Parts: sequence; C-alpha cells; structure tokens
Amino acid sequence: VCRGLIKNGERQDEESVGGRRRTEALRHLCKMNPSQALRVRGMVVEECHLPGLGVALTLDHTKNEASDDGVSDLVCFVSGLLLGTNAKVRTWFGTFIRNGQQRKRDNISSVLWQMRRQLLLELMGILPTVRSTHIVEEADVDTEPNVSVYSGLKEEHVVKASALLRLYCALMGIAGLKPTDEEAEQLLQLMTSRPPATPAGVRFVSLSFCMLLAFSTLVSTPEQEQLMVMWLSWMIKEEAYFESISGVSASFGEMLLLVAMYFHSNQLSAIIDLVCSTLGMKIVIKPSSLSRMKTIFTQEIFTEQVVTAHAVRVPVTGNLSANITGFLPIHCIYQLLKSRSFTKHKVSIKDWIYRQLCETTTPLHPQLLPLIDVYINSILTPASKSNPEATNQPVTEQEILNVFQGLSGGENTRLAQRYSITTQLLVLYYVLSYEEALLANTKILVRLQICLKSNSESLRKAGFFRVDVYFLNTPKGLHSALLRLLATNYPHLCIVEDWICEEQITGTDALLRRMLLTNVAKNHSPKQLQEAFSVLPGNHTQLMQILEHLTLLSAGELIPYAEVLTSNMNRLLNAGVPRRILQTVNKLWMVLNTVMPRRLWVMTVNALQPSVKIVRQQKYTQNDLMIDPLIVLRCDQRVHRSPPLMDITLHMLNGYLLASKAYLNSHLKETAEQDIRPSQNNAMGPEAPEVTREELKNALLAAQDSAAVQILLEICLPTEEEKAQSSNTHSLLKSVHGTTGPKSPELEEEEDSLLCNLREVQCLICCLLHQMYIADPNIVKLVHFQ
Repeated sequence: VCRGLIKNGERQDEESVGGRRRTEALRHLCKMNPSQALRVRGMVVEECHLPGLGVALTLDHTKNEASDDGVSDLVCFVSGLLLGTNAKVRTWFGTFIRNGQQRKRDNISSVLWQMRRQLLLELMGILPTVRSTHIVEEADVDTEPNVSVYSGLKEEHVVKASALLRLYCALMGIAGLKPTDEEAEQLLQLMTSRPPATPAGVRFVSLSFCMLLAFSTLVSTPEQEQLMVMWLSWMIKEEAYFESISGVSASFGEMLLLVAMYFHSNQLSAIIDLVCSTLGMKIVIKPSSLSRMKTIFTQEIFTEQVVTAHAVRVPVTGNLSANITGFLPIHCIYQLLKSRSFTKHKVSIKDWIYRQLCETTTPLHPQLLPLIDVYINSILTPASKSNPEATNQPVTEQEILNVFQGLSGGENTRLAQRYSITTQLLVLYYVLSYEEALLANTKILVRLQICLKSNSESLRKAGFFRVDVYFLNTPKGLHSALLRLLATNYPHLCIVEDWICEEQITGTDALLRRMLLTNVAKNHSPKQLQEAFSVLPGNHTQLMQILEHLTLLSAGELIPYAEVLTSNMNRLLNAGVPRRILQTVNKLWMVLNTVMPRRLWVMTVNALQPSVKIVRQQKYTQNDLMIDPLIVLRCDQRVHRSPPLMDITLHMLNGYLLASKAYLNSHLKETAEQDIRPSQNNAMGPEAPEVTREELKNALLAAQDSAAVQILLEICLPTEEEKAQSSNTHSLLKSVHGTTGPKSPELEEEEDSLLCNLREVQCLICCLLHQMYIADPNIVKLVHFQ
C-alpha cells in the first residue's frame, strides 16, 4: 500500500491539498507499524516523491528515539540528502525547501517549519549556557589566555555541533534556506563558542571560521560584529595551545594566516576555494560579500605586520611530506615571501626556512621547490628600487655544511643520519639555484651596490656532492630540477658515459659480488695495499690478489683505498708490470670515479706527473686544473704508451675541458662589474667591452680545445724508436718473403704487433676526438686551419 501511494505521489507534496492528504495518510500508516517507517522513508528518497513525508517520518522517529550526545537522525538524514553524491536527490530536496519558504501560510502545520524548529531546538540544546561578553573581557585581563573561564562547548557536543554547522551550511548554500533572525542569532552563538583542544575541536573551529566567511550576512548588528572580532582574536591567541594539545599539525592557525594573506593580496577567489574545500561542499559565494570581512581582517585583526610577525613564530611541520595534506605553515610562508611582506617589515625568515628544510622526508611536498625559488628571489632582488636593502638573509655557509657533515665517508658517517637524504638534496638544490641566480643577477646587484657572498668556494672545497650517489634516491619532482642545475653549472659531473658505465653495476652482478665477497676480501686495509705496491717490481701476485678482492667492493667501500691506489700509479709505469694489474687498476678507478670524481682527478693528475715534478713536490689543485686543463697531458711520457692509464687520462681531460668552459662562463658573470665601469679611452662606445670579453673567452676556449687536439694527435704519432723498430720489421718481412717453410718466431711476434700499445692508444684518442668534433664541429675547421 505504502509503495503504491509513494509511486503515484507528487514530486512536491506540500504544494497541493492532495499531496498533503497523501502524506498525512502515510504518516498514520507508519504510526500503526513504526518498524516500517524507515523503509517507507527509503522509498520516498528512491522515488524522489513526497519530500515532506521523508522529513515528517524522521521527525516522528526522532521524537521517539532522541539521544542526548550523538548526532540526531534528522541531521544525518537531511545532510545525507544535500551532501550526498546523488545530484537528482539534492535538487529535489532543495526545491522542497525553496518552495516551502515562498508560501505565505508558513504555519506550525508545515513540515518544513517543524523541521526548522526541531533543528533550532537541537542547536540551542548544545549551546554553552553561560555566555556573556563581560566575562571574557575580565578573563583577558586577569588570567592566562588558555584558562577555561569562558563557557566553552562541552567535549561530547563538539562532533554534533560540527554536524549541525555543516547541515546549516548545506541548507543555506545548496538549498537556499534564508535563516530567521532567531536562527541567525543562535547559529552565530554556536559558531563563536569555544571548543576544547581536541582534533574535533580544531575541526569545529575551522568549520565555524569558514562558515563566517561564506555567510557573512549572519553578522548584522555591531554587537554581533564585536562578538565575531573577539572570537577571531581568541582563535589567534589559542592557536599554538590547541596545536600542542590536540596533536593536529594542519590546524586553524595556518588557515587564519592564509586567509589574512589572501585578503592582503586581494585573492578573493582563493579564499572562496579554501572555504569550499574546508566545508566539503560547492557553495556560490559572491566576492563582494567578503568586503566587510576583508576590512575587519586587514585593518583590525591581521594587519600585514601582525601577519608576518606571527608567521615566523608558527612552528615548522615535522617530517613534512606529500602525505600531509591540508593548509600548512609552508603555504603561508610561501604566500608571504611572494608578496615580499618579510622584507617590507624587516622580519627575518631564514631560520624558519632552514628548519623546515631540515624537517622533510619523502614523498617530496610539492610546495618545497617553489618555496626555495621564491626565497632565493627575495634574497637577490630588492622589494623596491627605492629601498635596495629590503632583501632576506641567505642561509649561512656553516648551516649548509652542517647538513652534509660526515658525508666524506670517514668515521663520523653516522652523524650524517641526523638529516634525511631529502633534506640534503633540497639544500643541494638551494645551493645550486642560489649560485645560478647570483650569477644571473650580478649586474643588477652591482648597480645597486649590494655585495652578496657566493657559497661555491667553500662548497667546492668540501666537495660534498656527487650526482649519481644521490640520484639513486632522488624523490620525484626534484630529479629533473637538480639535473638541470648540475648539467648547466657542473657539466663535468654529468658525463653521460659515466652514467652508462654505472648502470651495469646494478642487477645480478651486484648479487654475485656479495656471494663472492669472503671475509678475507673484506679485511684488506689500505696499509696492506701500500705494502703490496712497494714490492711491485719483483712480486705481483700479492698485489693482484688484493686488487681482485677490491673489485668486489661497492664504490662507497672503495673510498678509503683511493689515496693509496692513485699515489702508486706511477709505479705501474715501470717495465714488467702485468697488463692485468693495469686493467684492474683502471676498473677500480672508474668505480671510484662514480663517487668522488673531482678529488680522484686531482690526486691522479698529481700522481702521474713526470718524476722531476714529483721530486719538486709540485702539487696542482682543483682550481689550477680548471683554469688550465692541458696540465692533464703534461704527465709522465710513459703514460702515453700505457692504454689503461691513457684511458684514465683522456677521461680526466674531457672532464676538465668541460669544467673549464663552465668555470670561465661563471667567471665572466662574477666579474660583470668590469663591463659596467665606463672605460675612459673607449672610442668604440659603451657597448664594446661586453663583446670583447665574451669574444676573448670564446677565443681562449677554442685555443684550449685545439691545443688539446694537437697534443693528442702528436701522441698518436710513432716516436723515433718506434719508427726504427717498424723499419726493422719491414726489412725482416722482405727477407722472409722469398723463403717458404715455417714462419720464424720473430715474425709471429711482429705480425701480432698490430695490437701494439701505440695502436690501442690511437684508438682511444680517436674515439675522444670524434666526440669532441661532434660536440663542436668548429674545432675540426680550426685544427685543419692551424
């Protein structure tokens, strides 16, 4: 019977006499059998007919089973209709409420009126009983801010209060309910009540705050406005206490701050998005309705100075990662940096940013990289031309080095675990971006006479980074950004060949190694390796054995042996050293090159110098080699006929030629002030100096590259001894040509000499030359011209 009545019923039952009769009949039927009431209500929603009946049944039902603490059935039912995913149901019920309000005879018999009355009673039932403004003012004077003198919302009522607020938001925002004066007054009382410091309390305050923004019409009289301002001031004061007690990291303090900043920068649409996402419903809010709130915020509560001072005091988010959603301090700081508020009000933000970078983990929070970029921009570019000092402080060198403490592979490696790999990578990103931006802005800084110190020198000395070791763990989002910075500023660390070699290390090889790695192999000390080298001319077995064992170790474990390995390289040039030892040393060098390239190159260049220089103890530094990469080729002449060592030399030469280009480019930018100083004797006009310096740099690089090519081509030519040797071979071949019979052993040896050292060195050199020519075809023309 009920199903039939509902199926044939009207879509809106309150509109007609017939609809009201039908509803009345069904209500009586449900009173006769109360257990079926909920099933009948389900049919109503399913068919989208007789909305008044659905509400009436809920009212009858809740009268019978009203509970004190929990959220009532009425609130759940109406919220479900308006906030559910079914748009058809939402529209149907919204129409019911809109139509119900339009009818003049809005009397006690109307179901909508009964529903509103019931909701209002529920709301008043949980309102704090003692509520007067003078108590609050006295409390402000006499006691601590977090003493609960104010009559707060009871803990057991907080969830119910939040549910009621969301329901009223849905009724007003989605169904277009216009609250009566009494409803508005009671709602405002509830919204400005003070909940206990629990996660639910934090949620309640956030909802109340967003509701105030969404429905500013609730505040109509000056007294109500005063009440709201006091409540907002209380929110600011209590925020830290709430966060510490409730243990919720994304709290209402950040939301307040963010809204204040949006108001200051007039981003009203951002506020509307924030309100809708917090309330969890799409409401139409006119930007014009926010104008009063904007005035209150920007002039009374949160002047820009208060915002910046407060932002610095907000604690950083612990273990910040992409898993922590919501509005966090980082969003606020980002907005303030963007609008240059910190520099305007001379508030130092450096320590906050550094602390937040130290408190990060994977997956990377998407706001971190934009934050670093905006921060760097605020260090280098003044907020206004009239006030060139208005910039932020950069992170100090010592703070940067602290993050990388113990990364050199020494005993204190455990210390480094204080900072996560994410922190180290972010600080690396900061350093590289800062360097790049500093060079790009040199001219502007010189014009404004601002002197900023570059971090690079001490960081180069610390030599703390190697791309690939970190890249294994680089979080998504940071990889491409870091790679771009390294490829532009440190091309010698981004040699693709190295990366390809490194890829072979992973996979089954690594597993096999671990299986072959016996305890004996693990226990060789650098000292034992030194002893094995010292007996080299006579006994190679011991050295061979230790080197073979070392090939089983990972790149990181090889670092302690690097010093011994490189310093003894000149011993390998003596006659009679087996080729296998040379090849194993080459293999170990290439593995070490993946973790400590720059230190390794300097040590190797110094070890392979001609004996005269070694006696003089002339040591080259990283800087010498970047300024003059050809030092690499001024090594002991015997290296030129030792293919495994020549391979290493060519690798270093290629690296230093790339490094030299980057070094000169940055040097040109660093000394940009020389371009700006007007030269008195310059007849060519003010533009000339820049062109000439740029041209001089290019000429120097071209001279360097072509000199390297010419030296390498000379190395490919046979020496006088080799020529004499080959002419002997020719005469021997001629004499043998006439004879038949078995070949002489000398001839076999000479035929094999197609695979002589000279031939192999020529192959290695030509391979590098091909690469250089492809990278810059102009070198070919230049060398040919020379």
